Amino acid sequence: METLSTLTYREHIEVLKDDLDFEEQGDAIYLEHSDDEARLLWAFHRPSGSHPLQVGDPNTEVAIMAFNHSRLGAYERYTKLNPAVIDNPDLRRHIRNRSRMLFRSLVDNDFTELLEVLAFAPVFIDLACDQMINGRIWNENYASPLRASQFLVLAEEHIDEKLCDGVIRRLRPLKSYSFDEAKVLLSELNDQVQKLHQVIKAHYCEEFETWLSREKLHPLQNIVLTKQIHQLKGNHE
Repeated sequence: METLSTLTYREHIEVLKDDLDFEEQGDAIYLEHSDDEARLLWAFHRPSGSHPLQVGDPNTEVAIMAFNHSRLGAYERYTKLNPAVIDNPDLRRHIRNRSRMLFRSLVDNDFTELLEVLAFAPVFIDLACDQMINGRIWNENYASPLRASQFLVLAEEHIDEKLCDGVIRRLRPLKSYSFDEAKVLLSELNDQVQKLHQVIKAHYCEEFETWLSREKLHPLQNIVLTKQIHQLKGNHE
């Protein structure tokens, strides 16, 4: 069998593919190889996705390849990424497609990880806003009013009607609420009112008035919720 010294890196990786411990061998040889080209190829060919160490590779070309081929979650992937890639707009362009896919998933969740990523790398707020507006809703992992408000604070310079609509679409629809759930939510909204964005408060004021008008509640239940709605509305105004 030919030795590594007589093969190109690509050829050697192809030879290793037939071994059961292919990834283990590849990691031992290429993960911290002194040659950037060798590490770059391994970031691409590693069967279970690039290694977390490669995402932070000092060579930005290797780090970009590793980021794009990683299977890490969004927050872990960004926090491990070579900071030079985040800081340089020309380098960020090379991870934009993968980042778009990551943010598509982040905005379709409960906003917890989305807020963590944006707190770490606010430069990606444009991608977050783009997906908030244009991304389809696949899951029912709704954002809380508080997290939606926190996102709008981060996106303040980008706020327009489309962005607000995108955020509101990711709040749980009131039509699915029971009386008890509505009562709990209204109490939470009033307790958190100082931390809620004006857009979120206005949305719930309008939505709850509409919800109450079509629900056939017991008069006492109606009085309880009406009082809470008026309290929220007063805090909004």
